[in-house]
Amino acid sequence: MSMSLDRAKTIAEVLTEALPYIQKFTGRTVVVKFGGNAMVDEKLKNSFARDIVLMKLVGMNPIVVHGGGPQIGDLLGKLNIESNFIDGLRVTDSQTMDVVEMVLGGLVNTEIVSLLNKNQGKAVGVTGKDGNLIRAKKLRLKSRNANQDVVDVGQVGEVVEINTEVLEVIKASDFIPVIAPIGADEKGESYNINADSVAGEIARVLGAEKLILLTNVAGVLDKKGNVLTGLSVRQVASLIADKTLEGGMLPKVECALKAVKGGVASAHIIDGRVEHAVLLEIFTDEGVGTLITQTRRSKQPSNSGKP
Repeated sequence: MSMSLDRAKTIAEVLTEALPYIQKFTGRTVVVKFGGNAMVDEKLKNSFARDIVLMKLVGMNPIVVHGGGPQIGDLLGKLNIESNFIDGLRVTDSQTMDVVEMVLGGLVNTEIVSLLNKNQGKAVGVTGKDGNLIRAKKLRLKSRNANQDVVDVGQVGEVVEINTEVLEVIKASDFIPVIAPIGADEKGESYNINADSVAGEIARVLGAEKLILLTNVAGVLDKKGNVLTGLSVRQVASLIADKTLEGGMLPKVECALKAVKGGVASAHIIDGRVEHAVLLEIFTDEGVGTLITQTRRSKQPSNSGKP
């Protein structure tokens, strides 16, 4: 059956709009943190996989870092292991850490790799412990108690160093890396690390073109609930200072800021509830979230692509 003229024009317009972005970002690295609704909704999971595979096919180098908090919580519940949280961090004793490694390094990582491969991609799954990819240390969480310096949250860690050699080997082999945010210290002790932080650090040390964080909201919002589509580092600092940004969005924004200040060209906090959110953010003028750069810039592409 022949395609209608209107549909053909629409496809042509989409491809024409995407072309300068494809030209600009060919050969560039994009780190994507996969989490939220996009990880549990079947339609969203498949659209995400197709987005990543298409990015690879047009010459970009996507790196996927994933979370898995809800899946960890589900398995802990089935095993009758109680979960406690302090300032949003799951207290991780040795028993909980075993479950974290099982879920993130096994179940979730394997599912994402299989999803990418099913959509004609070439993906390989690793944890931060493989090849000493992520060297970590115990997170020292500051206490709100004046009589206590730090709170012990167990085997929750923070990134000390990223071994870029591992990622370069995977990149040279033309595979898409899928990374579980588990690291180890010099003694081999395992640590559960925030996936946003891992994605941000990987983007920073690789000098990535973009860091993309998928969320369950439309992006960074002002006090009236409107999406702020383009922000500079200075503007973000003002939003933090006047309490516009707080709660669960604050750590994501701080992660994005650190990446941009560290040399990543742009960070994006986007709505993972939208099908093909990653492609829409990268390859269209309007996007589906908030763009953060050193200085505020238009999302409109120049002749060479998005600035």
